[in-house]
Amino acid sequence: MSPASNAAPAFLVLTVIGDDRPGLVGELAAVVAEHHGNWLESSMAQLAGKFAGIVKIGVAHAHAAKLQQALLKINQLKITVEVSESSQLVLATRRLKLALVGNDRIGIVKEVSQVLARHAVNVESLDTHTSSAPMSADTLFHAVAELTAAAALDASALTRELERISNDLMVDITLDESISH
Repeated sequence: MSPASNAAPAFLVLTVIGDDRPGLVGELAAVVAEHHGNWLESSMAQLAGKFAGIVKIGVAHAHAAKLQQALLKINQLKITVEVSESSQLVLATRRLKLALVGNDRIGIVKEVSQVLARHAVNVESLDTHTSSAPMSADTLFHAVAELTAAAALDASALTRELERISNDLMVDITLDESISH
């Protein structure tokens, strides 16, 4: 094995958007494989007729530039590529899960994310959707977030502040702590 093959890979983080159509993920995956990329993680969805996704690719440094060029040539997709040398930063020692449900209104994500930022809580994933409320015409907003924080997090203070804004926003917020790494 050559010294270069022992080197840590580069990580490409792609954002992908385009008109949804059959075969789109397969086309993207074929370009990644043809250029020696390893598809590591992804999250994809069809939103309002558009395909939107984020993808983490591992690739040897020797192949990274050609893979980037090939990705940018895929027809009918807008792809943005960011390069990272490290797989992930391991700074957080506490994992939390936040769940929220309430009547939909402008500003819910903004208010909650501002509280999390004030407490140095990082949002690792956020999934949201709306639904019709049972037995009414109201629209409900749902959110589930996977969070990380430093060991020094004052969880009581975070919970108090989330409870305060849940009353202001008229939503139910639950915060549960997972087992630390």
